[in-house]
Amino acid sequence: MSSTASGKSGTWRNWGGNVASRPAREVTPASVDELAAAVRRAAEDGLTVKAVGTGHSFTSIAATDGVLIRPQLLTGIRNIDREALTVTVEAGTPLKRLNLALAREGLSLTNMGDIMEQTVSGAVSTGTHGTGRESASIAAQIKGLELVTADGSVLNCSEKENPEVFAAARIGLGALGVITAITFAVEPIFLLTAREEPMPLDKVLADFDELWAENEHFEFYWFPHTGSTNTKRNNRSAGPRRPVGQLVGWFEDELLSNGVFQAAQWVGRAVPATIPAIAQVSSKALSARGYTDIPYKVFTSPRRVRFVEMEYAVPREAVTETLRELKAMIERSPLRISFPVEVRMAPADDITLSTASGRDSAYVAVHMVKGSPYQGYFTAAERILTAHEGRPHWGKIHTRDAEYLAGVYPRFGEFTALRDRLDPDRRFQNDYLRRVLGQ
Repeated sequence: MSSTASGKSGTWRNWGGNVASRPAREVTPASVDELAAAVRRAAEDGLTVKAVGTGHSFTSIAATDGVLIRPQLLTGIRNIDREALTVTVEAGTPLKRLNLALAREGLSLTNMGDIMEQTVSGAVSTGTHGTGRESASIAAQIKGLELVTADGSVLNCSEKENPEVFAAARIGLGALGVITAITFAVEPIFLLTAREEPMPLDKVLADFDELWAENEHFEFYWFPHTGSTNTKRNNRSAGPRRPVGQLVGWFEDELLSNGVFQAAQWVGRAVPATIPAIAQVSSKALSARGYTDIPYKVFTSPRRVRFVEMEYAVPREAVTETLRELKAMIERSPLRISFPVEVRMAPADDITLSTASGRDSAYVAVHMVKGSPYQGYFTAAERILTAHEGRPHWGKIHTRDAEYLAGVYPRFGEFTALRDRLDPDRRFQNDYLRRVLGQ
């Protein structure tokens, strides 16, 4: 996986390969002052501004024909406060580097998503999350933000300083300014015991409330065309540390999860009729396993098979019905789906445009391998997800607009009013924001 998505001859491309744009110029600032100057200069030249991380979003949220800001020189830890248990990190720092650095310091984030290639600012701006009963989103762990706004000024935001900006900018979609640093809450490093095991879908759905309530972190993958799932439960542990053995890890995580899976995707793309049979084999290839390790080694895993993805947050109580409808739709249709459907949870939070804003949520994510015609599947899935007042992940494919989103986000107007105040000239505008936030 390349650390940054890009292309030749001034064309920028995202990781999934489904978005491209040609910025007028690219800037790689080495300091907050340089970044602020680049924003002011863009205003003088009448250009819009977008900061881009590693291009892991499947939407065109980072695409621009104006000034593209790359934050790779704005990296590293600025400060660790062991009394307050916070870490302040530069916006362009990859999550992977943050996790490694924190582990060396005997610290960890409470929760994280399942990949760590993204920059911290890209991950939080799009609402990246893991799964959890008490915690899920990375943005909900933010204690402070440094933001360069449209006029080039630097705004510090926290619960005490500019609290109304803090409420929105933690998941700001790049619409309120360019994040230059983030202060996260951290905790002393701990161990998680992971228990992965296959389970019939009917059992997962019947026992869903218990599985969610009894585990700190529960998630599962359902294999379309089968009645099978693979479940994963992560809970805190007193130890000892028992990591996945290198050979076993290579076999299960690299060969099965990436290598064989990639081969199965190629076969499925070439001969779609083989997909249900491959799905039956895939769903049976994974056996139960348990291991205990530090958080990032349990929460995250490598993703080498490139794909495109759509994910919606539905109210937690609607998830079993949503999945039954999704399964019935696939069975009725000529669709052949070779990628598992991923289901995760999040508690309600207080961030204005968080997908879990004000409601306990379950995430349903559908994927297809990069380069395959995904529109038919995603459109049919989206119809089901929106019927349950689903909220689309800001960084993943969806077709919703401001009118729909204003109906599923009670604080939508609060966000757009703040944007009018911070960016009246729409310096940070692009086509995607025009669609999801309105004019």
